[in-house]
Amino acid sequence: MDKKIIIGLAGQISSGKDTIANYVAEKYGGVSVSFSQPLRDILDRLYMPHTRENLSFLAQCLIDKFGGDILSKTIATEIEKSDKKIFVLPNIRRESDYFHLKDNPGFVLVGVNTELRTCYDRLVKRNQNTDDQTKTWEQFQKDLQLSTEVAIAGLIEKAPVKIDNNGTFEELYKQVDELIAKLS
Repeated sequence: MDKKIIIGLAGQISSGKDTIANYVAEKYGGVSVSFSQPLRDILDRLYMPHTRENLSFLAQCLIDKFGGDILSKTIATEIEKSDKKIFVLPNIRRESDYFHLKDNPGFVLVGVNTELRTCYDRLVKRNQNTDDQTKTWEQFQKDLQLSTEVAIAGLIEKAPVKIDNNGTFEELYKQVDELIAKLS
């Protein structure tokens, strides 16, 4: 793989990972490569709703059948085939998600720290999954216990780079700009 910048973001549900990925795409011409996109493609093909529960269940089925690194292989291949130079993976949920990328010299794991109540408030305001707008605080806390979510806190903790997303967009973007400058 050519020298590429690959930023893996680990953060709780609605912590701002997609906001970071979109910012890098717009400002730096980067590409957001989502682990959930292959899952969403499959759910579309099956005419199933994109609920967090369906996404989690499907991911677990694929992992059980094809191994924990199946999505990492898929994403690594996608990155390798691309002529782009900057990639953001906005949903690292397990160590196996970056197994095929971790040895790339341009890879960095970034923990996105955001207060859980802030994450919840953001979740119900957006419309990413079909069940987000009606989710209660209790359901949100239950979602944090799904198989796709339980390892995230540990990944944030062990990430060598941290971004705090409890402030303004300007504060967030400044941290992202500093990270890109450091990696370039």
